[in-house]
Amino acid sequence: MRLLIVEDEKRLAVSLAKGLRAEGFAVDVVHDGLEGLHRAGEGVYDLVVLDIMLPGMNGYRVCAALRAAGHDVPILMLTAKDGEYDEAEGLDTGADDYLTKPFSYLVLVARVKALLRRRGSAGASPVLRIGGLSVDTAARRVFRDGTEVALTAKEFAVLEQLAVRAGEVVGKPEILEHVWDFAYDGDPNIIEVYISALRRKLGAPAIQTVRGAGYRLVAS
Repeated sequence: MRLLIVEDEKRLAVSLAKGLRAEGFAVDVVHDGLEGLHRAGEGVYDLVVLDIMLPGMNGYRVCAALRAAGHDVPILMLTAKDGEYDEAEGLDTGADDYLTKPFSYLVLVARVKALLRRRGSAGASPVLRIGGLSVDTAARRVFRDGTEVALTAKEFAVLEQLAVRAGEVVGKPEILEHVWDFAYDGDPNIIEVYISALRRKLGAPAIQTVRGAGYRLVAS
């Protein structure tokens, strides 16, 4: 899952990004409303955390512009303001949830996960089953033939991208786009390291290599 944080308080943005990355999300951060609108409009994010008071363009206008353009990405709005009018305005522009500063980091993570579950439940079960493998995208747990398999946050994120498209070939660029941050400029072959780790834990036949194209998760 890839998230975008649009927040001009840099220390807060960096802190939120660090915590969400530890939860297994890929996180990009921008500090300006116009840049946030541009990034979010690319359509590669699973959720946007959007501050209201932003330079360039405020969060209300960013949210309204995204909805007007047909983007249905979940939006969690943040604001230092308080009051029913602000909340109503934020939700009226198309935001999915609203959090007033100061807030608990644990509450923010819970809201993020709830929005992602809500989006997933609208289209498909949060538990993906591929043969004897079960991937619970909400609880972020994996079971092989009924036995839980311990994965790191990054291993789970890679597996999730394969599981949501089980049976299809998923290319390295697609995995990088959703699992690693926008600023990642390291070796794309890092994916091979995680694929190897997943094969050790899930069984080598579970993930096939399609030479020159990517990887395919299959029932084994």
